[in-house]
Amino acid sequence: MEKRELICIGCPMGCRMTVEMDGGEVKSVSGYTCPRGKTYAEKEVTNPTRIVTSTVRVTGGGKERVSCKTASDIPKNKIAAVMAEINAVTVTAPIKIGDVLIENVGATGVDIVATANAG
Repeated sequence: MEKRELICIGCPMGCRMTVEMDGGEVKSVSGYTCPRGKTYAEKEVTNPTRIVTSTVRVTGGGKERVSCKTASDIPKNKIAAVMAEINAVTVTAPIKIGDVLIENVGATGVDIVATANAG
C-alpha cells in the first residue's frame, strides 16, 4: 500500500491529507475537513489538473498583451503544450472579458478566455 501526503488547495484551510493507494487505485483519504478536500486528493493522485493563467499578444489596441486563462482545468501534463500555443498566438483588439481567444487549446477540449478588456 502506497501513502501520499498532500496539502489541499481546494479552500483556504490548507488541510494536510493522507491518501492511501493500492495499484494506482485510491483506497482511502484522511485529514480533509470538507468534501472538496477529498475530491481534490483523489483527483490529484490519479489525474492532476490545473487552471492555466497567462497573457496573449494583442494588436490594434492600447495594450500589448491581455490576460487570459483556461476556461476550466486541464491535465497537468498538457501545460507545456498549452503554453506553447498561447505564446504563439496574437489576437486583434477589441477584446472583452470572456471572449474565447483560443478554442480547444492543446487538444484539451478547453478554451482560452480573456480575463480583461483590451482596446
